[in-house]
Amino acid sequence: MRLLRSYLRHGLLSLLLLLLCSAQSTLPRKEVWITRATSQEELARFSAEIADTPETWERGLMERTSLAPNAGMLFLFPEVAPRAFWMMHTLIPLDMLFIGADRQIINIVENAVPCLPPRQCPIYHSTAPAQYVLEIPGGRARALALNTGDRVHF
Repeated sequence: MRLLRSYLRHGLLSLLLLLLCSAQSTLPRKEVWITRATSQEELARFSAEIADTPETWERGLMERTSLAPNAGMLFLFPEVAPRAFWMMHTLIPLDMLFIGADRQIINIVENAVPCLPPRQCPIYHSTAPAQYVLEIPGGRARALALNTGDRVHF
């Protein structure tokens, strides 16, 4: 009987852990690829979760403990506007690619640092009005030699 209870307890704990891990990525995904500004040379390809509501914009990649090198989050906004992001409750460094309505990269914030309260979190801005933002693992933009003017496709 004691052995049966132990198996049940471990099984329930495993199921709970599985549910918690799968809850992190319940957002729809879209394939995103980036090409050089002056050619169709593909520089990178990502599987990006889609953030397209105020709730998903606010939540972003908060509390994630890791992000695969080819993963990210694509923020889709209905209009072009100046964008400002911060890293509150974000546990991993991220690169932020601010993207115009023409789907060209406006500016890149590299390795935005994780920020937990009570620390004051910096705010990262687009240098021009943007309609989209792609967040990818910190350091990937430099490793892939991404530049302003490169084109983002999705």
